[in-house]
Amino acid sequence: MPRYRYGDHPSQYAELSLPAGTGRVPVVVVVHGGFWRDAYDAELGRPLAADLVPRGWAALVVEYRRVGSSPTDGGGGWPQTALDVAAAVDGLAGPGQERAGGRLDLDRVVALGHSAGGQLAGWLAARPGLPAGAPGAGPAVRLRGFVAQAGVLDLVTAAREGVGGAAVPDLMGGGPDARAADYALASPTARLPLGVPSVCVHGTADSTVPHRQSAAFVAAARAAGDVSELRSCAGDHFEPVTVGSDAWALCTDALDGLLAG
Repeated sequence: MPRYRYGDHPSQYAELSLPAGTGRVPVVVVVHGGFWRDAYDAELGRPLAADLVPRGWAALVVEYRRVGSSPTDGGGGWPQTALDVAAAVDGLAGPGQERAGGRLDLDRVVALGHSAGGQLAGWLAARPGLPAGAPGAGPAVRLRGFVAQAGVLDLVTAAREGVGGAAVPDLMGGGPDARAADYALASPTARLPLGVPSVCVHGTADSTVPHRQSAAFVAAARAAGDVSELRSCAGDHFEPVTVGSDAWALCTDALDGLLAG
């Protein structure tokens, strides 16, 4: 896959794939999961991109700094991890567009994120509403919407319930009481309304990220005035990222709806 770098760290890169043809195409930003940990990488997103491109969409698989090495050594955490995905998406307007020969329709960019990637996808959608000076504020590329696949969308609740063990406090550098201001900037639920539509696809048998994470987000988003939809499916945490599954079909159908027009 053609790759562009958005920083000097080995994990600061994005892989852009284009469908055949010469016309302008919408973009799906694929953000992999793995509880923001260094043990999981962009390989998780590549099968999804391989299925998306023949559907007529450009696919951007984003790699980013993850938790597992010290921030002083260039590792991830808040806000480094979020700033990386923001830089990768903003790069669509520069090196990404150049490598695509000007084919990217930057008015039709959506994010697709699994698990921890769902949090990052929701946060990317929230960037236009961030206060001036906050990490990620003032995006060069704005999302049209996002699809969360078993997403961790309420960081406060996830931290208190121990979703992923200590994954959320490890990302944020502490719990929600000690780092309340940071959680308020990082958690998609705390940023509502986002002003763009969202779809949450979640397996009812998910024992890794509770289904109620998606159900509660959709309810809160609607209450805040956003258009949001919950698409429940049979299966576990990985059903929505299993290409060829009914849950994956729910995801691609949601992307089709967000990118229509």
